[in-house]
Amino acid sequence: MTAGTPRLSGQPTIVDVARHAGVAVSTVSYVLSGKRTISAGTRDRVLSSIRLLGYHPHAGARALASRRANVVALVLPLRSGIQVPVVMQFATAVVTSARRHDHDVLLLTSDEGPAGLRRIAAGALVDGILLMDVELDDARVPLLRELGRPSVLIGLPADTTGLTCVDLDFDRAGDVCVDHLARLGHRRIGLLGAPAAVYRRGTGFAHRTLSGVTRGASRHGVDVVSTPCEESATDVRRTVADLLARGVTGLVVQNESAVGPALAALAELGRRVPDDVSVVAICPDPFAAQASPMLTSVPVPAEEIGRQAVTLLMAKLAGEPVPETTLLPPRLTVRDSTAAPGGAPR
Repeated sequence: MTAGTPRLSGQPTIVDVARHAGVAVSTVSYVLSGKRTISAGTRDRVLSSIRLLGYHPHAGARALASRRANVVALVLPLRSGIQVPVVMQFATAVVTSARRHDHDVLLLTSDEGPAGLRRIAAGALVDGILLMDVELDDARVPLLRELGRPSVLIGLPADTTGLTCVDLDFDRAGDVCVDHLARLGHRRIGLLGAPAAVYRRGTGFAHRTLSGVTRGASRHGVDVVSTPCEESATDVRRTVADLLARGVTGLVVQNESAVGPALAALAELGRRVPDDVSVVAICPDPFAAQASPMLTSVPVPAEEIGRQAVTLLMAKLAGEPVPETTLLPPRLTVRDSTAAPGGAPR
């Protein structure tokens, strides 16, 4: 406590700040809210008193003054076929980035559907909305357009008109994986995909990856066999055995929970990686780098996508123009799990 600073019992109030700065309480309020122009000298005196006294404006008062809640909603996918560890990577990135912009995050689950979005928008609980687990024909999208509340989608619906979306370019990612395997000489490539429920819902990332794999196979003149895969080790082994029986020598895995079981199944079935079967994964880097052997992969950059989603939302809240769609280019990292068929030199 410096000389001339009063000793206060309990938390300082706006009245204490006004008395210390020698101004009216309304002047302190105007300095905090910015609703009126205050002279530079008075403003500096008020801010100095705030710092000296350790005054923290009440969150509710700040919200009323700025007409902002300083909260954004993140709608999380917690339902069948969703990989919770991956979802939490996105959530952590969003929360961390939002705090840098002085915003808290309200978490909702996607099982509420449009009703959940309408509830939080009607109650003015949040300034904006971040939406994950986007489907090609997503029932929530028309409501987002109707509400007019600033929003960003982590994922792409079929029609992005009037929306702001950010994601990995999964279509290109599927193409890149096939391109890598085809250039190594693989002529029959399998896609071990997400659980069937993910495809039935029309989840964008899964269908866009399948589209890219199919296009890449067509361009290289190779065969592709695609199949959904459930999460249990038994299901993974059955799916891998079926793909091998159909002559697959190159495998693209887009199912984080199946990465470890798929490698175990190949070993149980007497296939060596990469000598007999090459494996490429589309997954967060830790899944690929910690596998044995380490997997060639296209990383899903959850941290970067979450950070960009928050940046786009903050720009919208500030009234700044933003692009309709931001697709992060896929980056193939070659590790130990891919080689030419039959163990020939790469």
